[in-house]
Amino acid sequence: MQFLKSFGLSFFILAGAAIWLGTGTLVMGGQGPGNGEHSIVGLIEGDDHGPISTALADAGVLPEHSSEDVELARMTVAERVAQANGSEGSSVSVRTETFERQQMPIEVTLRGKPPAAANVSAVAETTAVVETVHVSKGDQVEAGDLLCSLAPGTRAAAVAQAEAGLAQAQAGLAQAQLDLETNTSLRERGLAPANTANSVQVALAGAEAQVSSAQAALDNALAELDRTEIVAEVSGLVQAPIATRGSMLSQGGVCATIVQLDPIVFSGSVAEANITLARTGLPATLNTVTDQDATGEVTYVAASADDATRSFPVEIEFANPDFAIREGVTATATVNMGSMPGHLLPQSVLTLNDAGVLGVRSVEDGIVAFHPVTIVSDTRDGVWVTGLPASIEIITIGQEFVVDGQAVRAGQEAVSGDVTETSKEGAPA
Repeated sequence: MQFLKSFGLSFFILAGAAIWLGTGTLVMGGQGPGNGEHSIVGLIEGDDHGPISTALADAGVLPEHSSEDVELARMTVAERVAQANGSEGSSVSVRTETFERQQMPIEVTLRGKPPAAANVSAVAETTAVVETVHVSKGDQVEAGDLLCSLAPGTRAAAVAQAEAGLAQAQAGLAQAQLDLETNTSLRERGLAPANTANSVQVALAGAEAQVSSAQAALDNALAELDRTEIVAEVSGLVQAPIATRGSMLSQGGVCATIVQLDPIVFSGSVAEANITLARTGLPATLNTVTDQDATGEVTYVAASADDATRSFPVEIEFANPDFAIREGVTATATVNMGSMPGHLLPQSVLTLNDAGVLGVRSVEDGIVAFHPVTIVSDTRDGVWVTGLPASIEIITIGQEFVVDGQAVRAGQEAVSGDVTETSKEGAPA
């Protein structure tokens, strides 16, 4: 008996729950009454106005929506505001501002890490022991500054020997010239045979050759001595590797490495859409993450695109006389490629129409109109757009509460409470 009571009680509970759920509403899509909302009883009957649904609605159990409720649910907020204003015979107040067409700079922004113009190794041209290192890592040097001094060894003696050889050759040349003059005088007076002129001239030519050879030997000795002093070929900052005092530096060994930071070269890529505007000589600015600025110009534009990115590599050269901008620091380069007509607008005036198109709403003779726009660039001062008339009165406050073709009261004063109050009255709670 207790078993039957338990099952009976459970049956009545389930039946009550089923009846309670049957009076509910199934929401599909969430688009309002009659368009995605159906009563569960109506779905079971196959008709929202069946006998059971009608009886429950008459009893006040089921909610019943009028055709006006269905239509209102399908309307946007702006359409509800417009309907409410139309029924009250009043118009919405909006704030407007007139924007004029102006020349819009066409700028391409490139991001990257500018490398140094070159990393130059100052190397030895001879083999010797390092006697003195005149620089340290981080030192700033100019072209011609002394970096390392090598032990001269016997090079000074070789120079002295070459100088002595040159002096001896020059003395021989002077004697040969004197012999030629003497022979010429004797032949003119008939005191020397004519065939002696050839031998004297040959002796003079030999003396001249000996002088040239001795001069070359002296030049080589001096050059070898000069090679013991290694100087910077470019200006820049000294980096490792650096030779150490007392070490043997062979020919080609590195005394010091110089990072050439003036000029600094920035490498980037220009998209296909802008490549027709790119050319050498265009002005550019550089800004680093360390808030350093520099000015320069485009020095190279590639003739072919990168196969992977379909963009064109470019190089921009920036002056960096004080070496303030270091190699590899993250930077942004902006290239000015000219200008074109456009409007500079605050971002707040941009809106979307019912089709999802980006644009602005304007007031023309008291009537709202929508104008699609194309954003060209985004700056700190606003967004540059195209697609608008030369002069246009754009709604700056209240554009979200009006629709195309609606009559409005436009002015420069702040938007009154009409918009807020009307939107509250026009929209269902």
